[in-house]
Amino acid sequence: QVQLVESGGGLVQAGGSLRLSCAASGRTFSSYSMGWFRQTPGKEREFVAAVAVLTWSGTSRFYADFVRGRFTISRDNAKNTVYLQMNSLKPEDTAVYYCAAVFKAAPKVRAGDYDYWGQGTQVTVSS
Repeated sequence: QVQLVESGGGLVQAGGSLRLSCAASGRTFSSYSMGWFRQTPGKEREFVAAVAVLTWSGTSRFYADFVRGRFTISRDNAKNTVYLQMNSLKPEDTAVYYCAAVFKAAPKVRAGDYDYWGQGTQVTVSS
């Protein structure tokens, strides 16, 4: 069982930056692939970024096309935390952002493939 708690959301002007954090409970965080999703009212939850389990050869990261080059996902297994650094924010990035975990699997882009979810953190980008 994993519990996820997101933080770092807030109000920022277009072009600004935010860093979201997702703290995970449990001793097996390193065995989970982690993802970030976002959702706006009336829309389905959409994939933003994912990071694989860290191995001896490193890790791999995946991004949605609309954030590639602006957002960076990273993980710190010593702190049981995954981050989403968001730069060059746009008003259309406004959403509730969720982190998610899936055990011992390659990173997933479908929300339905994740086992655990946080409660979400609101990001609002003003124009």
